Amino acid sequence: MPDRPPLLTPPPAHFTPYAAARTLPNIVVDGPPLPSTVLTLSHWPNNQSPPRLKRDTSTATAFAYLDATDLHQAVPWVTNNHFDEDGLFSMYAVTEPERALADRALLIAASFAGDFGVVTDRDGARLCFAVETLSDPDASLLPQEIFAEPDRVAALYAALLESLPAVLRDLHTGWPRYGDLWALQDEHLTTSRALLADGVVNLVEAPALDLAVVRIPTYLRRRTVRRYLVDEPAAVHPFAINSATQCSRILRVQGDNYEFEYRYESWVQLATRRVALRVRLDGLAMRLNELEKAPGWVAEEPTGTAPRLHRPDGTPSTIPLDTFLLELEAALTSAPVAWDPYDWQKFGGSA
Repeated sequence: MPDRPPLLTPPPAHFTPYAAARTLPNIVVDGPPLPSTVLTLSHWPNNQSPPRLKRDTSTATAFAYLDATDLHQAVPWVTNNHFDEDGLFSMYAVTEPERALADRALLIAASFAGDFGVVTDRDGARLCFAVETLSDPDASLLPQEIFAEPDRVAALYAALLESLPAVLRDLHTGWPRYGDLWALQDEHLTTSRALLADGVVNLVEAPALDLAVVRIPTYLRRRTVRRYLVDEPAAVHPFAINSATQCSRILRVQGDNYEFEYRYESWVQLATRRVALRVRLDGLAMRLNELEKAPGWVAEEPTGTAPRLHRPDGTPSTIPLDTFLLELEAALTSAPVAWDPYDWQKFGGSA
């Protein structure tokens, strides 16, 4: 009997919660594989994606799988251990491959916006903002019971997979119905981009440190942005900053307030480039507290999504900026490595 020709698109899989997938053959998107996982489509540190499918985002990896007809498998279930934009769009690609392929470029662009804060397509950013709003219990149009624990992740996937086609149709017709979901963040992004373009907000790169220093005028008020499903204050929209530099380390300076952040790019396995590894900053936090002659500086756990070195209470620093920069440079060049997504087990990773 002759071999069957490869399927142009794989049979659609059906979403199932992560816990239920432990006893089912499954595809994992944008997360860690289970013992029962047949195929992983992810950029996570512990992913087992086929090497030729690996891309910078899990959504792009899922579309690479749709292209690879020789790798298509009839796996009935698809799952993920967390909900976010990249997870949603990669899940959509596997559960609705023909529909998703029609919006491939848009969904990949939206995944870059959601995970990395990098805007390559404005509608992609708006789609990301819309999903963020729909997944916010305080602003969502979805029923409130969806946000109840412990089944919030599964309920969000079920609801957003059902809603996403309507949101995409709305996007393609000029956003007549869902424009309010993204309008506030989109306006903040527009303003922030203009401030960077005009030099009001100054961004200077230190390539040897993979560091961008962003100086923000003190008069710019902080506004609420939603990143990684939580609200955070930001005078300049992080999408504007992250789209203006590839540096994976960001220092925001606003008056005497300094905040350092490792971008998400240094937590995952990027396929197109390597960024500087994260180093431990707890020693730097102790040193800064000595210089302040008071506690206040905190270095967040380096295995987090986008960990920061900052003063959580928002009080200004008494350390001159030049001194702070020297201390930061010393730490970034001499502190021990805290996380390597390509050798994550070395650091006790259980991602």
